[in-house]
Amino acid sequence: MFRPNAIYYEESIINYPLGKQLLDKYEAIPKFIIQNHNNIPEMRSKENSDFPKLKRNLIIGVRKTHQFVPNHKVSDFLVPYTSSGCTAMCLYCYLVCHYNKCSYLRLFVNREQMLGKIIKTAMQSSQALTFEIGSNSDLILENSITGNLAWTIEQFANCKKGFLTFPTKFDMVDSILTINGREKVIVRMSMNPREIIQKVEFGTSPLQNRIVAINKLKSAGYPVGILIAPIILVENWKELYEQLLLQLSNELSPEVKKDVFFELIFMTYSYVHTKINEDAFPNAISLYQKDIMVGSGRGKYRYRSNIKEEASTFMTSLVKKYFPKNKILYIV
Repeated sequence: MFRPNAIYYEESIINYPLGKQLLDKYEAIPKFIIQNHNNIPEMRSKENSDFPKLKRNLIIGVRKTHQFVPNHKVSDFLVPYTSSGCTAMCLYCYLVCHYNKCSYLRLFVNREQMLGKIIKTAMQSSQALTFEIGSNSDLILENSITGNLAWTIEQFANCKKGFLTFPTKFDMVDSILTINGREKVIVRMSMNPREIIQKVEFGTSPLQNRIVAINKLKSAGYPVGILIAPIILVENWKELYEQLLLQLSNELSPEVKKDVFFELIFMTYSYVHTKINEDAFPNAISLYQKDIMVGSGRGKYRYRSNIKEEASTFMTSLVKKYFPKNKILYIV
């Protein structure tokens, strides 16, 4: 259970039930009032080496941005929702690329407003829409602090149209296994080889726990998917990913294997990641590989096209070998 070292909060959160609840829950934790959750000068000025300490703080505010972004992979829209950032410290996290050291966990207490817009949009549509509510955070993790995910699923159960979806790297799913509305929520479990999780995805659940969690979710009635993400081309990556697919084939339940779908996402990296990781995690492996990476936008890197094309072919063949009847929705 995450227990923050300090709470930074906008004073207006006291006007919301969840805001009051969180302040009461963390009554004994040191608290500091801030003007804007997006700009906390004291935290922005910290050194890169302080990154793990910043991740131990909790920021609470009111979300002001509610723009839905069209998306045509698993969902129809990416939706800003009840949190941003995370307590985990994955060395490749795309939120670090966007927010630098400010990728710590931020909670937003105006959940009624946010879910209300989703339900209104769903009901006004002529077709069933799917809303991605976890693109900026991990809602299984957040739920262990706020209970927001369980609340959301139960409230959305009353909406006659549409679906919700989110990805996760965490296994704390027991609290959502028996609530109403499970059939309307697509949960996608992020998977990576055990060695990569241990060396790169700091603070997330172990691979074995993730497999157990997705089996539980499917048994409880949730539609499920698997993200193999991000695919990282470390020295022995082919052996590691074949071991992963073999383990999934052996340990996923027959229910999951019947209709689970796959998403394959290759890692992108950035100069910001390099500088923070060097200072905050000096003993960690380096994910920047000059010989197989190329610049992709300001300060960003991706695998060279020929390298990625070869790796995509290999990963596709692995999925087809171990899951011949299951779909790969996309590869990016």
